[in-house]
Amino acid sequence: MGEISSATTLLQAWRDGDRSALDRLVPLVYSELRRMAGAYIRNEHSSQTLEPTALVHEAYLRLVGTSDPDFTNRAHFLAIAARVMRQILVGRARARNANKRNAGLRVPLEDDLILTGQRASLVISLDDALLELEKQDAEKAKILELKYFGGLTAEDSAELLDVSVHKINRQMRLAQAWLRRELETQYTKQ
Repeated sequence: MGEISSATTLLQAWRDGDRSALDRLVPLVYSELRRMAGAYIRNEHSSQTLEPTALVHEAYLRLVGTSDPDFTNRAHFLAIAARVMRQILVGRARARNANKRNAGLRVPLEDDLILTGQRASLVISLDDALLELEKQDAEKAKILELKYFGGLTAEDSAELLDVSVHKINRQMRLAQAWLRRELETQYTKQ
C-alpha cells in the first residue's frame, strides 16, 4: 500500500509543478510499465523492432512532455501511460502498413491474451474500432483500452473509473461483443 500512496503523492507533486517528481515516480511504476510494454511487444508483428524498454522510454518522454499533468492516482497514471503506448504502437503500425490491410484476418480477443500473433493491420483495426466505440459509449471504450492496451485488471479499472467490479465485468462483456462484431464487419467489407 505504501508504494501506491507514494505514487499518488508523487503524482500530486508533479501536478503541482515539481518536475523531478516524475523522475522519482518512474522507479515505483517502472516494472508495471515494463510488463505492459513487454506484453505489447510480444504480441506485435515480427517486424516490430521496438524493444519493451524503448517503448517505456518513449512513453516516458511523452509523459514528461505533458504540459499539464493531471493524474489523480497510480491507476490513472498507468491508464494514461497505456494510452500513450497505444498511440506509439498504432503510429508505428500505421507507418508500416500505410498501403495495405489484410482481408480475412482472424480477430482473437481471448480474455488473457491481448493481440496474439496480430499484424499491424489488426492494431490499426482495433484502434479504429475503439475510436468508433468511443463515439457511441466512451465508458465501454475506456474499459477495453484499459484491458487490452493497459493490461489493467477489472479491479484496477473499477478503482480508476470509480465503479463496481461487477459493472466493469458486465460492460467488458458487452464491449467485447460489440468489438468482435465491429472487427468482423470491417474485414467483410475489405
